[in-house]
Amino acid sequence: MFIHKNSLMRFHEGIAWLMQIVMFLTLGLLVFPSHLLPVIGSGILLSLFLIFVARPVTVFLTLSPWKMAIRDKVMVSWVGLRGAAPIVLATFPLLAGIPQAETIFNLVFFLVITSALLHGTSIPFVARHLGVSDPLPETPRLSMSLGDGCTSGNDMIELTVPMQSRVVGNQIVDIGLPPGTLIIMIEKGGNRFVPCGSTVLEGGDHLLVLTNQPQSNQVRSIFISEPSAENQGP
Repeated sequence: MFIHKNSLMRFHEGIAWLMQIVMFLTLGLLVFPSHLLPVIGSGILLSLFLIFVARPVTVFLTLSPWKMAIRDKVMVSWVGLRGAAPIVLATFPLLAGIPQAETIFNLVFFLVITSALLHGTSIPFVARHLGVSDPLPETPRLSMSLGDGCTSGNDMIELTVPMQSRVVGNQIVDIGLPPGTLIIMIEKGGNRFVPCGSTVLEGGDHLLVLTNQPQSNQVRSIFISEPSAENQGP
């Protein structure tokens, strides 16, 4: 961890996106849609073989040493989304000038398009059908960067207080936060403010919490835990 980590990460992410734009632009200039028509038949057959035979067999054999559920293996088999890497590799025969290099390139490009259309559009449906999908994380509402001067070991987490949480109706000072943990901002009813120890938490409150990284899970468990039966009253 170092003080310029955040700025360097943002810089490298920008460079990565720029390089992807350049790469796809370059690859697009190598493709002629009219040249894909002769490989449609063989491309469809090869796509079906790769999607429904080659990849599932490979995945099941590779994952056989691990005890994974069948539905998990099926999901891994299905998400073999092919991207720019195969297209880049297919340019090597073009550069080497080997026979049928253009046919190889067009065939690989067609396979990538087929995979993107089939896998890219069906992954959410397949995941729900297999029961391996998770709900999308809530879009951050109180996003805040710690900045480049953030000390090592701190973690800024955003939480929403569930309606049935045991902290509902309690003051912050009474909920038992770990030492060194601070609720630095609350959004309640559309208003944002810095809380104090006597602030009463309500269901649906959005919190921005500063804590130590090892305590992050403990802090989350405090807010998501429900009251015990003996504390709920008759």
